[in-house]
Amino acid sequence: MNKPTVSDALPGDDSAVDMALVRRVQRGDTRAFDLLVSKYQLRLAKLVGRMVSDRAEVQDVVQEAFIKAYRALPNFRGESAFYTWLYRIAINASKNHLVARSRRPPADDVDITGGEVEEAGIVLSDIATPEAYLVKDQLKAALARALNELPEDLRTALTLCELEGLSYDEIARVLDCPIGTVRSRIFRARRTLDVKLKPFV
Repeated sequence: MNKPTVSDALPGDDSAVDMALVRRVQRGDTRAFDLLVSKYQLRLAKLVGRMVSDRAEVQDVVQEAFIKAYRALPNFRGESAFYTWLYRIAINASKNHLVARSRRPPADDVDITGGEVEEAGIVLSDIATPEAYLVKDQLKAALARALNELPEDLRTALTLCELEGLSYDEIARVLDCPIGTVRSRIFRARRTLDVKLKPFV
């Protein structure tokens, strides 16, 4: 039997597809939950990986997030998009994991790689000279450092906006805070990065 794919669900709007799958899970269709896991597993791993640095632990946290989501799905009413709800569970699972491991807050645990830097929308000149490569590497390293040094609340809001593509309203639901707070956090995060990266751009 072939592994189920999201295309096996329903055609149309992405959030409507998610909600249809949720309703199927709520009626006892575990295969529908497999589709949701398949759809969001990689995105959740990237999100958790920005808070938990150990790759093996990232997988454990993602699995824990899906288990919590599965257990909570009977009470999910669709008041927010499924992935917004799921991201909130993953963020909380990451924080709980770090607390359980008696680690410092995620500010020192995040590992932003070059690929994620490019996903953030920063396009670097690709002139094939040693000097250009050096500047590019220095900028990537400076950006990674600047992101790591942001307070957890600012970094999380910026990550959800720039790397995950969530709207301010969705981020407010994920972080359970007013939309004005989200705007403020993202503004402050961007301003901080601008100051730190000014020598490079």
